[in-house]
Amino acid sequence: MFILGLTGSIGMGKSAAAARFRHNGVPVFDADQAVHDLYAGSAVKPIEAAFPGTTANGHVDRDKLSQALIAVPEKFARLEAIVHPLVRALEADFIQEHASQNVPLVVLEIPLLYETGFDKLIDAVAVVSAPAAIQAERVLARPGMTPQKLEQLIARQMPDEEKRRRADFVVDTGGTITHTESQVDKLIELLRARPGRAFERHWH
Repeated sequence: MFILGLTGSIGMGKSAAAARFRHNGVPVFDADQAVHDLYAGSAVKPIEAAFPGTTANGHVDRDKLSQALIAVPEKFARLEAIVHPLVRALEADFIQEHASQNVPLVVLEIPLLYETGFDKLIDAVAVVSAPAAIQAERVLARPGMTPQKLEQLIARQMPDEEKRRRADFVVDTGGTITHTESQVDKLIELLRARPGRAFERHWH
């Protein structure tokens, strides 16, 4: 089984690329969705303990948590220490499940892939990338997004140029969706036939 990491800065088109992988029958683990689920499950109690007043009715209030982090950015590390191990356990379950089914290719969609050192645990990394102006336009169109929030999010992420330099594959998402999908289709065709080594080394 070949394990591909899919990453890219906010607004670069990870969701569109992931959707194309799924369209072609490739299983995709969505780390953002996993966090969303954890915010309504096993992460609630430890987050409330670390950030009092940021949960209610068994859920993490993302707005309150975001405000707490904007006030004290140093606490990001504390949040990550709670969430990352929980996500890693879910990723391991995902990989084990599909390995048992002899699936040839799986994708782990992880926004902070390089930042968390996850590139060392997989076979290759595909980075989605678009010009900075397109990125800002996409992100600022999201509900509740502000230039301050965008600046904070980008500051926590490895620069796009560095991600592109380190990537095994780069998917250009600055053009049409058809162009993006065509690149993903070619990548799938290439990797489905390529043997992976990361599963035996890190996940078996």
